Amino acid sequence: MHILVTGGAGFIASHIVDAYISLGHKVTIVDNLSTGDIKNLNPNAHFVEMDITSDKILDLFLSEKFDVLNHHAAQMDVRFSVADPIFDANTNIIGGLNLYQAAQESRIKKIIFASSGGAIYGDDAIIPSPEDSLLEPCSPYGIAKLTNEKYLAFYRDTYNLDMVCFRYANIYGPRQSFKGEAGVVAIFIHKLLSDKQPIINGNGKNTRDYVYIKDVVKANVLALNENVNGIYNIGTETETDVNQIFNHLKELANTNCKEVHGEAKKGEQLRSCISYQKILKEHNWYPETKLLDGLKLTLNYFKEKKINL
Repeated sequence: MHILVTGGAGFIASHIVDAYISLGHKVTIVDNLSTGDIKNLNPNAHFVEMDITSDKILDLFLSEKFDVLNHHAAQMDVRFSVADPIFDANTNIIGGLNLYQAAQESRIKKIIFASSGGAIYGDDAIIPSPEDSLLEPCSPYGIAKLTNEKYLAFYRDTYNLDMVCFRYANIYGPRQSFKGEAGVVAIFIHKLLSDKQPIINGNGKNTRDYVYIKDVVKANVLALNENVNGIYNIGTETETDVNQIFNHLKELANTNCKEVHGEAKKGEQLRSCISYQKILKEHNWYPETKLLDGLKLTLNYFKEKKINL
């Protein structure tokens, strides 16, 4: 199977690329390297440095004849989307549409899309949120993810193009970037290992559902099966606040760093936790990695790599 993975130099998609290649699939990566790291690229993948909004996307699809599109490239910072919703929409909506139209014209069999369980449900959702919860995203980022899901439903219904939308919880693990505002686990680890003071935004009681990268990869491998179609949450059904994450990492890093709070950020969702019961019942997916185990694995990765410390 020939699979196009967008954002394949990034944290999440690079792990997915590795898994696909280990299973014997041919993989092409499209990434503009704006946030991805060239060091994450699998040497056995074909790399094309290109933006997903490029007018050359269709030519690539037609020449390479992909079987599956796995779309992970994105402007991924919720707070940045609040500050610049036009830029966010251009990348996350127009870029997505550019890919889907090329997929349809080149007769791709299936699209796998990285949606967001953290940003799509909003603060009034049931906890843990099932897929049929009221969708009230409170950020341009969440609105863009929901818009992509609607467009993919259009391509499915109009052109019979199979689609899988994974509504991810907060993913963490090796290769996660500590730059910018996204990825509190990596940011805290980087600070702790650099003997710098992590700053917790606001009171630190905002909750998230933290799912380890290995479990996310397992879902993306599962999605290659013909019988896997539709919208699925990928999370753990466990709420953890930012203060707990800090204290877990502080203990694992064996430091005496104090808990310091700063100003709260605009656009922050108060609570987010998603149900995985649908994909469990339909395809027997469930999160295997416990939070403390995943945090330890992530911390050890940064220790061993000594990444920019």
